[in-house]
Amino acid sequence: MVAELGYEKPTPVQEQAIPLVLAGRDLMAGAQTGTGKTAAFALPILQRLSVHASASASPARHPVRALVLTPTRELAVQVAESFRDYGRHVPLRSTVVYGGVDMNAQIEQLRKGVEILVATPGRLLDHVQNKTVMFNQVSILVLDEADRMLDMGFLPDIKRIIALLPVQRQNLLFSATFPDEIRNLVKTLLRDPAEVQVAARNAAAELVTHVLHLVAREKKRDLLAYLIQTRGLRQVLVFSGTRIGANRLAHQLRRDHIHADAIHGDKSQAEREAALEDFKAGKTAVLVATDVASRGLDIEGLPQVINFDVPHSPEDYVHRSGRTGRAGLPGEAISLVAPQDMDAIAAIERLIKKRIERVLVPGFQPSGATVAALMSDEPRKRRKDEPEKRRPEPEKRRHAEPKKAGADPIFSKPYEPSAPPAEAPKPAEPPQKGKRKQPQVAALLGGLRKA
Repeated sequence: MVAELGYEKPTPVQEQAIPLVLAGRDLMAGAQTGTGKTAAFALPILQRLSVHASASASPARHPVRALVLTPTRELAVQVAESFRDYGRHVPLRSTVVYGGVDMNAQIEQLRKGVEILVATPGRLLDHVQNKTVMFNQVSILVLDEADRMLDMGFLPDIKRIIALLPVQRQNLLFSATFPDEIRNLVKTLLRDPAEVQVAARNAAAELVTHVLHLVAREKKRDLLAYLIQTRGLRQVLVFSGTRIGANRLAHQLRRDHIHADAIHGDKSQAEREAALEDFKAGKTAVLVATDVASRGLDIEGLPQVINFDVPHSPEDYVHRSGRTGRAGLPGEAISLVAPQDMDAIAAIERLIKKRIERVLVPGFQPSGATVAALMSDEPRKRRKDEPEKRRPEPEKRRHAEPKKAGADPIFSKPYEPSAPPAEAPKPAEPPQKGKRKQPQVAALLGGLRKA
């Protein structure tokens, strides 16, 4: 079945991880995005569960045996498609559940019985609350893109889900980066785990060329349009820091006669799928995305990603640049950097251990007084008398943007169970017998009568 999909030899992460998963070991695996992490756990899981494969139509013969948690809907769909493609000749059932769509179709699939369930945490807890999914036969748990799930605030949800699973199970944790929070989770979740690290921790993809264009802040939109038009870019993923910013930027590009669309958490699932399909098909030249919405996007041969807004977290830069340069193909990560962004750039360069090439585009650069300092090879150092800048909150914690109707709670906050009904107000106590109620007499009428 693997040969039918064009696989000739395993990638490094697959070569190291698959034997360990087949042996039943708990695993902590790290690799850059686009290196085949999904196949590294999907293939051995299908192999291990093949002993339970059954052609029976009875749901009882198809309990959930493997649970895969992912941070976003796009990644959940991608992983579920991989299980379907890899296991097309094995009578194992799989399905995917995620928020933003009606639950009834998902409930119908779950009632038929599935061995492999791919889910986002919030929607999975919805099914738990509605008693439409059982975990008593789960023997394998996978946390995919674990770093992103923690960054999105899903740790409480993950702990709730883990508490419902059998104690005896295999735990697999896959992630592109390994911040300290992941290490702490590993200590409580994994038992004597094997560790696979096929690249330096938090390293950027080797086949990606990194470049930054220094630009005056007010000229960023014009520079973006200029680069797309003069370079003839036909398929480029642009990152915006906020949902409102993504919509505004896509609108601006359309005004400049560039086919652009936006994808973010406030859009419905149907709108996001349509935008992604148009982008893959080449109908849309530019897709403007937020970090949360872009997670899990797997676009074959994507040549460029552009950071319109420089990410506040250096790890997010690694994830963004990992959208290009996948499957052995070269890619380019371009950042539009205003003087105010240089502290974030310095943090990124420290993380990836690489200086990003600076390129000036005539007519868009900042004032001459700042260009020389920004082009310097020396990283900017904070003066002793300069107050430390507080890092802005990421998109998921901002409250400036009003929540629109239909927004998926998976992209904004951890799961919250339904609130219990409010208690009915207690009736007023009846007056005690033998006591005459004193009348309320207005002061203007002489006040209360003296006893």
